[in-house]
Amino acid sequence: MAVFKRGDVWWYKFYFAGRLIRESTKSTSKTIAKTAEQQRRRDLEAGFNNVTESRQQRIRALREIIDEYLEGYKLRYRSATFAEYALGHVSRLLGAKLIVDIDESSVIHFQESRLREGAAPKSINEEVRFLLKMLGDPGEIVRAQLRKKKQLKLPVQNAIGKAFNDTETESLRTQATKSKSPQIPPRWKSEDRSGRGPDDPSERGALRGASLLSCMVRGEVWQSSG
Repeated sequence: MAVFKRGDVWWYKFYFAGRLIRESTKSTSKTIAKTAEQQRRRDLEAGFNNVTESRQQRIRALREIIDEYLEGYKLRYRSATFAEYALGHVSRLLGAKLIVDIDESSVIHFQESRLREGAAPKSINEEVRFLLKMLGDPGEIVRAQLRKKKQLKLPVQNAIGKAFNDTETESLRTQATKSKSPQIPPRWKSEDRSGRGPDDPSERGALRGASLLSCMVRGEVWQSSG
């Protein structure tokens, strides 16, 4: 075990179960650094000796587990796009952590970091769901702890649909005309030869009455209900 200084801050470095542990104490005191090193080693030993979990598994970096999980996910499901997106953020913010260090405070910190980045609460909730599911039994423990504190899921505001005005309707029709997506209704890609195109009052009324859950302006996705 050893402590060393980088600038004004003390770090510690030691090997545990064949892995190099090198972390900052975020302190300018050598005494505190030595105490932090000892505490860190005790924490690792406590997690390592958890008889319900594989020892080697618990001291692996989260990033390694994510890579393996995604490999299996791609074999089981046709599309892994969303899983890759969600776990990409998890890996970016928590990937360097060891499995044994992922606890409720880690998840809360992840939630707050993503909120500061401007991510939507619903997306963050899905990212956390992937994280905890991937961790297996330890993830279930963290899930239960967060649920007990009512911090498992961020509140999601349900947006109420708003009717399009004439300008928005015309803009949507223009973008749909340019799109090559087969999901865009044909009547939006060209004028309806019957004369009842989007400019017809009854057509506009039907559109406004629909509840559009999602419509990307570029016409890549079209989802509606009404």
